[in-house]
Amino acid sequence: MTRQYTVIDLFAGAGGLTEGFLRHSFNTVAHVEMNQYATQTLETRLLYYRLAEVGMKDFYYQYFSGEISRDDFIAGCKEHRIDDTGVNHCEISEKTESGLIRSVKKRLKEEGEKSVDVIIGGPPCQAYSLVGRGRAKDGMVNDPRNLLYLYYLKAIRTFKPKIFVFENVPGITSSLKGKVFEDFTRKIGEMGYCGDPKARILNAADFGVLQNRKRIVYIGWKKGLNFDYPDFQVKRSEYNVGSLFDDLPDLYPGEGSNDPQEYLTNASSGYLKETGIRTDEPVVRNHFARNHNDRDRDIYRRVIRRWESQHERLRYDDLPEKLKTHKKRKVFTDRFKVLDKDGYSHAVLAHLAKDGHYFIYPDSKYARSITVREAARIQSFPDSFLFEGPRTAQYVQIGNAVPPLMATGIAEEIKKGLDQN
Repeated sequence: MTRQYTVIDLFAGAGGLTEGFLRHSFNTVAHVEMNQYATQTLETRLLYYRLAEVGMKDFYYQYFSGEISRDDFIAGCKEHRIDDTGVNHCEISEKTESGLIRSVKKRLKEEGEKSVDVIIGGPPCQAYSLVGRGRAKDGMVNDPRNLLYLYYLKAIRTFKPKIFVFENVPGITSSLKGKVFEDFTRKIGEMGYCGDPKARILNAADFGVLQNRKRIVYIGWKKGLNFDYPDFQVKRSEYNVGSLFDDLPDLYPGEGSNDPQEYLTNASSGYLKETGIRTDEPVVRNHFARNHNDRDRDIYRRVIRRWESQHERLRYDDLPEKLKTHKKRKVFTDRFKVLDKDGYSHAVLAHLAKDGHYFIYPDSKYARSITVREAARIQSFPDSFLFEGPRTAQYVQIGNAVPPLMATGIAEEIKKGLDQN
């Protein structure tokens, strides 16, 4: 496969954005990610693509299906000299930035690339999130993550990409009373980049994802480039969340496994086939349900039945006193929420790692929260995408990711723009 344009992915996470650019034949020469498990997930996925390109996808599926360990998988890739993924497992900071720049420059040289076409990514969104700021006593004013965007700017100043894609939560526009976004925009202009409009709030649902997930996507390009902010075609799906789960093994709380399991049925919904979420492999991974106590399961059933019978969200104050354990009852009154199986999901969040109350599986028979694989499907990750690490880490990776279908749509338009130039 010819990979025409070069990409650097900063704050890469598990690789949701990278996945979209790989699907359009971009050469993702370097990635930077500080989380250990997200780094492993990203490495595994990049090796999947490298193996596929040399006709060795079966070797990946030996690992995926549990026939060999991860150590054996990595060793086998090294034997075939396809283990260099360009992933830097490192926090981006004042101490590390010089070393990271040297590492990326070395990687570019090794790949025979003289320049960078695109820089993608976005710093952790917790400090910019309205919910996160609302929970913190100081409104996250003193959170050092507020300033991580400066390292993104440093990368643009250093590598001078033709185009960059900066993704984050809409709350970044009001972070530190708007100073973060104002400073980012001003400095981008000073470095010779433009765009009109420079940023838009995009909804993943408009890219075919079965989830209402709004994110700000800032796209900048060098002045003089024949480019404009893409007019993304709306591609809303006629399917619903219920069509995502029918072929997955039925699970009660505590059931399932991180290891391979057979699908419940060979048949799958048209959505799963059209999007490539369901793969040809006979097994699925990362499908295991967390345990829940009887009180929470009782609440889950009440939440599900209220939604099914009245299409209303059950508020915390609506619960019987015996089921209320939180003293603060005037905030986060919708702390329990079932997925709408007849519509689109609400935004999948990293908070899933904590308790799952906000993402209840839409069937009172099972009375549980969604599994990692179910969350991954809502985010449009293909079943062949393996998440590494313990379950809590997998939830965090998925909740923080850009949905691959959305990333694919963005990458398609970026490629068109580069082709024109």
